[in-house]
Order: sequence, then C-alpha cells, then structure tokens
Amino acid sequence: MDNYKHLIYNYLIEWGASQKLAEYVNVLALMIIFSIVIFILDFIIRKVLIVVFTKFASSTKTNFDDLLIANKVPRNIAHIIPLLITLEVFPLVFFDFPEFESAAETCLKIFAIILTLWVVRSILNAIKDYLKTLSQFKDKPIASYIQVFMIFAWVIGVFSSIAIITEIKFSDFLTGLGAASAVILLVFKDTILGFVASIQVSINDMVRIGDWITFEKYGADGDVTEITLATVKVQNFDKTITTIPTYALISDSFKNWRGMTNSDGRRIKRALYIKQDSVKYLKDADVEKLKDIQLIESYLDSRQSDIKTYNESQNINKALLLNGRNLTNLGVFRKYIDSYLKNHSAINKDMMIMVRQLAPTTQGIPLEIYAFSSDKRWENYEYIMADIFDHTIAALPYFDLELFELPSSSIFNKKIVN
Repeated sequence: MDNYKHLIYNYLIEWGASQKLAEYVNVLALMIIFSIVIFILDFIIRKVLIVVFTKFASSTKTNFDDLLIANKVPRNIAHIIPLLITLEVFPLVFFDFPEFESAAETCLKIFAIILTLWVVRSILNAIKDYLKTLSQFKDKPIASYIQVFMIFAWVIGVFSSIAIITEIKFSDFLTGLGAASAVILLVFKDTILGFVASIQVSINDMVRIGDWITFEKYGADGDVTEITLATVKVQNFDKTITTIPTYALISDSFKNWRGMTNSDGRRIKRALYIKQDSVKYLKDADVEKLKDIQLIESYLDSRQSDIKTYNESQNINKALLLNGRNLTNLGVFRKYIDSYLKNHSAINKDMMIMVRQLAPTTQGIPLEIYAFSSDKRWENYEYIMADIFDHTIAALPYFDLELFELPSSSIFNKKIVN
C-alpha cells in the first residue's frame, strides 16, 4: 500500500528533488489520477444504471419507473458508489498531509448529505408526477406536502453540515438551537403559515387544482393550475397568471365555482327594468289579441274564464276596468316568459325556473329571470343567456311594455330640431 501512497515520491527523491516538493507533487499526481479514475467510474456506473432502468421501464406497464428516469433518480443514485470509494481512498491520497485529509473528508461528508437530499428530492418529484396521473390525486396539493418535507430535509441537512464542520454532536447542536427558536420561527413564518394553510385547504377540500375561483382581493378569476406550500397559481381567463399566498385561502374570502361546475346547470339571473307607466290592465280586446301567442293561448283562455266567472258572481261593475279581477300586460308577459323558459331546449327543466318581480326602483320595475342552463361551458352559457334576453326584449312591444333606458344625446338633438 505504501507504494501507492508514494507513487511518484520515491522517483522524485531519487532525482534529487527536496522532500517537501516531492510530497506536494506526489499528492497532486495522486489527486489527478484518482479524480480521473473516479470520473470514469462514475460515468460508467451512471450509464449502466440508466440503461438498466430504461430497459426495465420499457418492459413494465406502470409509468412510475419512466418518471424515475425523467426525474434523474438513476443518475443521482449512480454518484453514491464513487462517493463511498472516495471516502475510503482519500486518506491514502492525503497520507502526507493529515490536515488536508480532515478538510477533504469534511467536504466529502457535506457532499454526501447534499447527494442524499438530491436523491430524496428526485424520488419525491417522481412520486408527485406519478400521483398527478391518478384521478384521485390529480386535484390534490401534492406539491405542498413534498415542499414541506424537503424544507425539513434541507434544514436537517444544513444543521448536519454545520455540526460536521464544527465537530459538534448533532444532538448537542439541536439542543443549542432551542435558544434561537424564536428567530427560526420568524424567518420561516410564511413557510409555517403556508404549511398550515395547505393542510387546512386539503382537509376541508376548499380548493383543488382545476377549480375555477374568483379572488377579488388579488384580482384572480380563473382556473387553479398549481398549489404549493407558499403560493397558489391561478390562470385567469385572459391567460394572465395571478399568484396568491396559500394562507390567504383561509384568511380571506374567495369564491369557488366548483359547486356550479359539479351541478346539473349554470345559473342565469338577470333582470329587465320595465317602465312603470307602461304597465296597464288588459281589456277583452287586448286579451283576444294576445291569444295569437301560442305559448299563452290556453293560459289566457283559462284565466279569462275564471276572472269572468268571479266578477259575475260578485256582481262587479266592469264599466270601470279597475273594479274586480283583471289581467295586466306585465302579468301576462311574466307568464309568457315563464312558458318560454320551460319550453327552451337549453334550460334544465329539473332545476328551478322562475320569473319574478322585484321591488320597484328609480329605473323601473325589475323583472328577473332565474333559471339554469344545461350547458355550463362559458361560451355556450353566454350564448344561451343572450339568446333568451334577445327574445325577451324583442317580445316586450307585443305586450305594450317598454324598457327603461336613460335618454341619449340623439333624443335631445331630435327634440331641438323639431
């Protein structure tokens, strides 16, 4: 073994070199030779492992082994054997320089910790990618839990490295950190908040990847694309990305549209503002005219008969239209819209359909349509809703009703010209 320790040393001494020079040149030569050997060994092991893993992955049905390769697990594992050999051989290289040997061994131990963390991280990333391919885990914040684990792993790795450098027992080093716990909590405040928020979000099933959320405080309105320990990424409908702190999901109010997405319909809730002075009682002639509208023909026949029977039984004086029971154009229009919605092919008939009158305002009487479209896709939903209100607005004149609208400049210009 001594021959290997002094591979060049003896030749240099024979050639007349000084002992110190011979020792330095000898250790330099050993380092170069050993580095080349380790590099070649690492290259061979890495290539062999990758080939073996690739062949094995191609012969299996699961894609987990493919994800291990994609996340460089074999490549990282391949470094372990050369590192172990280096730890055993380095004392021979620095035989004449024990002070360098100690420093080199410390560096190698720190690198071993880092390499271990690399291997763990690559395996966890492969697990994360695999779980995302499973339907039951696709919308879960797996990345948050992996980040939490890696944070603790890196903290332990850093503490272990400091303990190795200072030559203090790891247990004694952790005990000494108790005094600095307040500082640590302050430094990792956001991480701790994010960790707690991630757990609560997952347990309470508040947000999943793929959910459409609206978070007005942060200007977010779109689909959740990623949930991590510190942030939640939302792709807005204009394709911009909004980043929200994870802990904001439990500290602030936001809207999750998952209930609508999972339901059988998407709600339509919009009102027309009818001018109050266009509302009137209907005369018999008006009712007969409206009977030409097929959707309410049978309704008008039935209601007109019932009202006439009531008024006659009560000896109502119909010389004045106000007396007794009467039909109004607004009431008949409300019934027409209700019948129209119930016959509309895009409206879900199993969910609520209602046309209601709200409290009068300075803009008129709100006549609100409340129904659910069967198609929940945004583009189709907007088309259905526009189609309904196109028809409703166009139908108003048939009932002698008018929409409220603020006067435009063209109206004033016409009056001035006249």
